[in-house]
Amino acid sequence: MAKYTYTIWRRKTASAQVKLFEGKGNDMINGKKITEYVTRSDLFDTIYSPLKMCKVKEKFYFEVEIAGSGVSAQAEAIRHGLARSLASSDEGFKAILKAAGLLTRDARKVERKKPGKHKARKGMQWSKR
Repeated sequence: MAKYTYTIWRRKTASAQVKLFEGKGNDMINGKKITEYVTRSDLFDTIYSPLKMCKVKEKFYFEVEIAGSGVSAQAEAIRHGLARSLASSDEGFKAILKAAGLLTRDARKVERKKPGKHKARKGMQWSKR
């Protein structure tokens, strides 16, 4: 069994379990190759941004188990998981990723609907006459 760095990361309701391996291999998400799972080209940039920033895209590969939310939030959860794994594997990467803001968790979530309102904050329409 190959040695890997394991991290869990979240974004909105998406939760990603990332295993980062050293060496050559296929990047997998939920048991599928990344090209089969991710269809939007802008999400590839999002996912691979920590590896590109540290200039180690060819030296590492990863396996991810992800669930919840939509494709964009899932991509951001994977990005954060990869950044966290890289930071724990080498202190030099931590400074690069922290300066880029990739180690900060984005805690924004959908606000719940309140009673007596149409949505979370939108109230009823008011008419003077």
